[in-house]
Amino acid sequence: MEPILQLRKLRKSFADFTAVNDISLEVAAGEIFAFLGPNGAGKTTTIKILTGLLQADSGTVLINGKSLTEQPLACKQDTGYVPDRPWLFEKLTGNEYLKFIASLYQLPEQQFNTASQHYLELFDLGKWQDHLIESYSHGMRQKLIMTSVFILNQPLMIIDEPMVGLDPKSARIVKELFKQKAAEGTAIFLSTHSLEIAEELCHRIAIITDGTLRVIGTMEELRKQAGTTDHAVDLEKIFLDLTGAWEMQQVIAALKED
Repeated sequence: MEPILQLRKLRKSFADFTAVNDISLEVAAGEIFAFLGPNGAGKTTTIKILTGLLQADSGTVLINGKSLTEQPLACKQDTGYVPDRPWLFEKLTGNEYLKFIASLYQLPEQQFNTASQHYLELFDLGKWQDHLIESYSHGMRQKLIMTSVFILNQPLMIIDEPMVGLDPKSARIVKELFKQKAAEGTAIFLSTHSLEIAEELCHRIAIITDGTLRVIGTMEELRKQAGTTDHAVDLEKIFLDLTGAWEMQQVIAALKED
């Protein structure tokens, strides 16, 4: 399939600190792609560049064949984005917020009405849609944010920590919706600290450390790059091995001995 998202030699530094170091990758239509790394690895900086919140020092970002530098509005129009710390207009009702998001993307009214009611009911927010967001719990706010991106049906979804605050039922719904969107051709760029979610959902996985792309591939390809063909080896072990988290492994081993 044609790539919806392309990063070519992306670099970003802050003073003498290099946050993103020559990253290149592609995400195809219909692919769920995990972007993983320890804290401070460069994930958030990369995502901010992809969404136009930061400007790269060098390199190219192409979204649906368009340059983010040359056609920023067109690229943003093709992208649905869920940040790790979403900010909501608390004096709006849930439905007013969704209407606001839909207006930014010029979503037709009939399409908005059908899609918004579908997802609001799916996430048990239907009876809350006319309440102010300030009365929402953390989980309800996360479900509203997820609703706002699912109604858009854009070619690319960039999702940063999607399951934070969600109850098990809602988390399962989100995972199934990701699969459905991918089956319909949406490219999903997913950053998460939940390795179980990444292993369960994603077609390919990238791991970065210190701003540098360490590995990229399917689980089978990652196992080979980690030096094993044992299918019992899960993503957690591969992640810890490749990110050099030896101290954590030693602590775990010590706890088991105790």
